[in-house]
Amino acid sequence: MEATFRITGLRKAFGPIRVLNDVALDLCSGEVTVLMGANGAGKSTLVKIMSGVHRLDAGEMTLGGVRYHPASPAEAIRAGVVTVHQNINDGVVAALDVAANLTLDRLSGKGAPLFYNPRRVRREAKAVAARLDLDIDLGASIADLSLADRQMVAIARAMAHEPKVMILDEPTSSLSSAEANRLFAVIDRLRQHGVAILYITHRMSDIRRVADRIVSLRDGSISGVFETKPLDYEGAVNAMLGRAMHLVAVDVKEATHPVFEANDLRLSDQSRPFSMVLGAGEVVAVTGLVGVGKTLLAETLFGLRRPLAGTMRLRGEAYAPTSTAEAIEKGVFLVAKDRAESGIVGDFNIYKNISLPFLERFSRLGVSRRGAERAVAREQIDRLSIVCRSERDDMSTLSGGNQQKVMVARWMAQPASLFILDEPFQGVDIAARRDIASKLRASAAGRTTLLFLTELDEALETADRILVMSEHTIVGEHRNEGLDMDRLLAQVAGEPMRGAA
Repeated sequence: MEATFRITGLRKAFGPIRVLNDVALDLCSGEVTVLMGANGAGKSTLVKIMSGVHRLDAGEMTLGGVRYHPASPAEAIRAGVVTVHQNINDGVVAALDVAANLTLDRLSGKGAPLFYNPRRVRREAKAVAARLDLDIDLGASIADLSLADRQMVAIARAMAHEPKVMILDEPTSSLSSAEANRLFAVIDRLRQHGVAILYITHRMSDIRRVADRIVSLRDGSISGVFETKPLDYEGAVNAMLGRAMHLVAVDVKEATHPVFEANDLRLSDQSRPFSMVLGAGEVVAVTGLVGVGKTLLAETLFGLRRPLAGTMRLRGEAYAPTSTAEAIEKGVFLVAKDRAESGIVGDFNIYKNISLPFLERFSRLGVSRRGAERAVAREQIDRLSIVCRSERDDMSTLSGGNQQKVMVARWMAQPASLFILDEPFQGVDIAARRDIASKLRASAAGRTTLLFLTELDEALETADRILVMSEHTIVGEHRNEGLDMDRLLAQVAGEPMRGAA
């Protein structure tokens, strides 16, 4: 099949660091090519070159047989190459409402109307939303939407361009199963209309659902192409990593004593109360679909909101934090889900990001002890195998996976009673995910580590116990050995078990 989009001999370097080396890639009409690559392999750079953010140093790109070297994202879009970036804030404007975001490119591009017509904007936005079956208030501000809803708006906005090539970078990372299924249906329609799709993901469930072929990228070069049916998923992962990956079996640990207790906790008006006990030394995963209340519970534990009812105890004492500062002071730490918005400070370097919540501990008589900050950062860089030149590197120079490791390192650098991580593996490749998980388990003694995870395989590879959440309450508890998978999956899906009381 003739390629709609073709890349040959592509090279890109930033200073002395070569990021992409002789990359060759074909995207064919009506096909979904899944691109897999470890964090730092060069995926983001490749996407930015294809979408006009960066210029290539050498090589050739053609679109429909015609030379394609966009000088800007706007030029790429006009040519028919549309991208939904992993960072959702790159695809929406928080200060505008949903309708304006869905029609923004028509309002600001060539041929845009001279005068702003609210009725026309709303009419066109409604048509764009209908294509993705998007059920969101068109007058709502983007800033007030959940991360999942923002992502759906970004995807719908991209679909409105009727692209020749669609690039989707981790598009389901914040979507519920129902929202993901709507996206897959749209992808099927795009296939039928001859759109060439580049789909970047680490999720095997996504790959099995959409992939016509898989391309593996390692250290800036294509390391494998898999297009013979049935697709060799394991071979693609091995090519991506340069070594064979094996299933991880968790050595389940028993808690030594209670650290955190919740009694008759209620998170929302309609939810049932629940209780739970979390022990020292154990890693507990709370799993469930997007929107069932996992982030709500994480924020409640961290003092960002108050429960509607119930009590909490931390190390035997009453715990009812009224602020994040109070939670941190008591040893409750949170790695937030939205790394870009609630985690990293892009203008700071690595060591400043790690020490940020604990500046008082790194100062004497009001004077910062930079040497102490840097020493702690170097220790955490070694501990979590963060790929960088030094602790002085700016966060913007790191891959997404290494940025995530810095966020984990920030809180692992200080002793905790309750260490909470909300979707810590989002946008992280398999190897980095397992590396972070092993470090969390190795350092778990004395604290409770609580992970909020949508992907069940992440919970199975990381946790001693798995709690299932549905409709803002805990509906199941499972020790991670000899699991009744049917029961666990039914609870995740919110289905009543046959014979259950």
